Amino acid sequence: MAMRNSKALLALAGAMILPACATTSEARPVTSEQASQIQSPAPAWAKADPAMDRFIADLMARMTLEEKIGQLTLLTSDWESTGPTMRDTYKQDIVSGRVGNIFNAYTAKYTTELQRLAVEQTRLKIPLLFGYDVIHGHRTIFPISLGEAASWDLAAIEKSARVSAQEASAEGIHWTFSPMVDIARDARWGRISEGAGEDVYLGSLIAKARVHGYQGDDLAATDTILATAKHFAAYGAAQAGRDYHTVDISERTLRDTYLPPFKAAVDAGVATFMTSFNEVDGIPASGNKYLLTDVLRDKWGFDGFVVTDYTSINEMVPHGYSKDLAQAGEQAINAGVDMDMQGAVYMEHLAKSVAEGRVSEQAVNRAVRRILEMKYRLGLFQDPYRYSDEAREKATLYKPEFLEAARDVARKSMVLLKNKGNTLPLAASAKSIAVIGPLGDSKPDMIGSWAAAGDRTTRPVTVFEGMKAHARAGTTVAYAKGASYEFADAAKTDGFAEALALAKKSDVVVAVMGEKWDMTGEAASRTSLDLPGNQQALLEKLVAAGKPVVLVVMSGRPNSIGWAEENVPAILHAWYPGTSGGHAVAD
Repeated sequence: MAMRNSKALLALAGAMILPACATTSEARPVTSEQASQIQSPAPAWAKADPAMDRFIADLMARMTLEEKIGQLTLLTSDWESTGPTMRDTYKQDIVSGRVGNIFNAYTAKYTTELQRLAVEQTRLKIPLLFGYDVIHGHRTIFPISLGEAASWDLAAIEKSARVSAQEASAEGIHWTFSPMVDIARDARWGRISEGAGEDVYLGSLIAKARVHGYQGDDLAATDTILATAKHFAAYGAAQAGRDYHTVDISERTLRDTYLPPFKAAVDAGVATFMTSFNEVDGIPASGNKYLLTDVLRDKWGFDGFVVTDYTSINEMVPHGYSKDLAQAGEQAINAGVDMDMQGAVYMEHLAKSVAEGRVSEQAVNRAVRRILEMKYRLGLFQDPYRYSDEAREKATLYKPEFLEAARDVARKSMVLLKNKGNTLPLAASAKSIAVIGPLGDSKPDMIGSWAAAGDRTTRPVTVFEGMKAHARAGTTVAYAKGASYEFADAAKTDGFAEALALAKKSDVVVAVMGEKWDMTGEAASRTSLDLPGNQQALLEKLVAAGKPVVLVVMSGRPNSIGWAEENVPAILHAWYPGTSGGHAVAD
């Protein structure tokens, strides 16, 4: 029994993380390691533009050092129950030229208000750049990235990114912190849900597809956004799957496994890179000159700008790499970091470091130029408000064709792990269907983590709702929660009686179980891959009730379901399937 369960877990892990081995024996022209050494061709957006060069040279000649450092600073907007808001101190920082970029700001009205501060109240009228974590959809939410990868459908994945860009850009967003291209092979790591899984080759193809989906063929088009390849580098190799943990790998493993998807993103013309939180062999990624300059720029020819992850310059101090924040900022910019996200290290310390000769103004100028060039290529100097169009916003969000695209991608992402006796599709003779489990009728869980500005309360279609909507005439669909996915409820049996009573009077049971949406994502590592809470106990009782059971697993990682593999006739892994996910499961 133990051996069979182990085999089942391994099989499921391979299927859920990704179908890792291609079935073709087609030869590849170069190895991953060789490809990571080849300089990428210059992207179309990086073509020479003498007018831009003259404009930026003139602008930079008029900028003070403090204003230049402002362009290297990225600060967050806030959120209240009434909507997005900006703290007064940050507004003043914008007006004084100390901040040139804002993230977590969206809606056409709000981004217009913030842009006015920069364009109408600052000395040089340099527009703001707005960024946001648009990972697997903006308003219309698609399946989590790991689920999309399991589809093996590059066109569908690119479509997901294309729709995301159309919706996000309609709300004033210029830039997404996506795609995450980290190779991940430890399912305990929470952020496995955000990437393409374990396979280097497929991950590289998906990196290209997502970059093109976001950026299109023209950065100046108002329905495209800048993409970000993250987290550079080897973030997915964190020891024991613990988020932010150290990475200790060989040079060959780094080049052959973890760098190729980033190189693929550069080949696709990605506009920006984001550093990772971790250290690589003792050097934090945000201070790693070998990665950020020697590899990324000198070997690969990357021509965009590099931003840190959230306060990762600051974290170089607790890493033990920097003695204080001032030194951390010096190490970061000298290594090749152009923009400081939320740490305010450049804002508070960089001018003094330049004055005292530890950072050259030339290094600052290089970083500033890269950021100003991107703002120019987006067309923001020509029209700072071109993305913040309330009429376009109203016409774009939640388009029927976007919802249908999300449904299509969700269908393609799902993995049928077992179907003994052709249990699926459900037979027409099934006149009563019981949907049971904590994820069966939970709207917040449908869209998973990192769901951008997605609506968790009203828009998502649950499995129960989808099954009801698509039930044949004369078929009834009923729901009972039955179990809990909360860790604290592992020993409880509240709800079991109601669920078992429903199961016994139904022709078939659809058990929808898995993980709560926030059990994956950042800072969401787990020590166990078992179904959390008391779900396993209820599942066993449902099977014992004698009715056919279909297990639908919703989670952001592979789960250990060896018992189900032996005892449940049909198993479907649905991931977190997105806004239209309930319809897709029913389909």
